[in-house]
Amino acid sequence: MQSTSYNITAFLLITTFLIMLMAVFVFVIIYLHRKKQLAYQQKLDELEASYEKNLLKTQLEIQEQTFQHISREIHDNINLSLTLAKVNLFSVNWNDPEKSDKKVNSSIDLLTKSIAELSDISKGLNADLIAQQGLLTAIEEEIQRIRHTDLFKIDLEITGTPVYMDNEKELIIFRIVQEAFNNIIKHAKASYTKLVLHYNDVKLVVTIIDNGKGFSTEQINGHQQAGLKNMQTRVKMLNGDMHINSRPDNGTVLIFNIPFEL
Repeated sequence: MQSTSYNITAFLLITTFLIMLMAVFVFVIIYLHRKKQLAYQQKLDELEASYEKNLLKTQLEIQEQTFQHISREIHDNINLSLTLAKVNLFSVNWNDPEKSDKKVNSSIDLLTKSIAELSDISKGLNADLIAQQGLLTAIEEEIQRIRHTDLFKIDLEITGTPVYMDNEKELIIFRIVQEAFNNIIKHAKASYTKLVLHYNDVKLVVTIIDNGKGFSTEQINGHQQAGLKNMQTRVKMLNGDMHINSRPDNGTVLIFNIPFEL
């Protein structure tokens, strides 16, 4: 009888010890898992904060470049047209009907041109352009706008079967193309450019070629570097990648690989 009681007591003690040991083990596992979760969340928060900081910086740089672009367009083109129209109208001699008509008609043409250029600038900055017309139409209109400047010859080639993505994604792609052409206009001194949009089964490959002065990637200036950085940041937002092939006096090739699925 005493032996049976001893065995029961020993069994209960061992069982209690094992239960406590298991409880401690479970507690340690939960603690370590929770600690790992907190560390992972902290890392995510740090990455998110860094990403948001870089994104904000990029947005400010893009905004500043946009303001500079608007200022340059107004100063170089619209301001000149309006000034010429003003001079024409002030110099009209109403006693000479033939010359007066010519000056008035010339002023009307200059004002019409200014209105058209303002409309082009507005369209280029309007985010609703993509929602209304789609990426391909927006790019075609942008190329037409560049052609009107007579700065360089430009060709567009679309291969594969176009895949229509959501408006936000197509807007980012459109801004990448705009930034690339903006860089060419400001820095490349090119006489010819070509934009190729190739749609394959999984991604859109955007290739932008120019025959300009090219550059060494180690020796680019600050503004040009900012433009390249803006494009790189935007393509990363789409889980894509960017490749630059350029040498001094040998033009530049920019390639953007943009997957359809994020």
